[in-house]
Amino acid sequence: MNALPFHICLAGPTASGKTAAALAIAQQHPCEIISVDSALVFRGMDIGTAKPSAAELTSVPHHLVDIRDPLNAYSAAEFVKDAQALITDIAARGKLPLLVGGTMLYFKALFDGLNDMPAANPEVRAAIDTEAAENGWPAMHAELALVDPITAARLAPADSQRIQRALEVFRISGLPLSHFHAASAAIKTEASRADSTGARALISLEPADRAWLHDRIAQRFDAMLAQGFLDEVQTLRARGDLHLDLPSVRCVGYRQAWEALDALWPLAELRDKGIAATRQLAKRQITWLRSMPQRQIVAADAPDALAQVLAAVDAALQNKASP
Repeated sequence: MNALPFHICLAGPTASGKTAAALAIAQQHPCEIISVDSALVFRGMDIGTAKPSAAELTSVPHHLVDIRDPLNAYSAAEFVKDAQALITDIAARGKLPLLVGGTMLYFKALFDGLNDMPAANPEVRAAIDTEAAENGWPAMHAELALVDPITAARLAPADSQRIQRALEVFRISGLPLSHFHAASAAIKTEASRADSTGARALISLEPADRAWLHDRIAQRFDAMLAQGFLDEVQTLRARGDLHLDLPSVRCVGYRQAWEALDALWPLAELRDKGIAATRQLAKRQITWLRSMPQRQIVAADAPDALAQVLAAVDAALQNKASP
């Protein structure tokens, strides 16, 4: 992995104030914003994603917003490739690359790197399942021990899910799962140099009081409903080519609205279900953030949270490693 120019990452759970903080940073520093959000990539999904307004999007250059039709997926690997190119280009223009969002998988992929482990293959998995039904998982474990003794040694003979995946990887690639794990560890070590050399700062907006965040989530969902969120979902449904199995439709809020409009449960329950799902998303985001020890935490619910973020950015810029 090539070393990236200095960049600042602003992360946090949904409704923690990231957009406002990013725009405040942009007022003080010449920067361009790279969205780290798996929902903002989709066109026509504005209200339910809390997408920045047209005025906000034009006040400072934004990237990776409205780049996909909802019918087409956008992967973490694509994000890493796009984000690395953008970081390099923005820095070359003499501006600060500012990565902002709450899709922690994207941040983790950028920080730790990705390997080339093969994706799941339904046909290969089905074949393994058939063999396991005939011979038993201990026999499949014994087969794994012949081709990947390192992985087999750490798996119990009845651990069907992991044995299946390890055999699947070997049958698709001809390489043991342990090979990909070792490669991933090497990539992660190289990626972590961005932290140790001061090439990246990660500022995390995390509320000290979870109730504060819950209130913000409820207020924002109510505002979305008032702004016409259901009409937005109806427009998407009217296309006729979108469905619940798509990543776009599975976005929090959209999934609940889609299910309600499919009459899977009463529409009157949409508000409560949407808020509950958003709370669960925020909980997962905070869990991800806690696995990133390099982050600098700013209490999102502090009265001077914005000032703290700006001070953290100033300090990071002053302390960044010389090129």
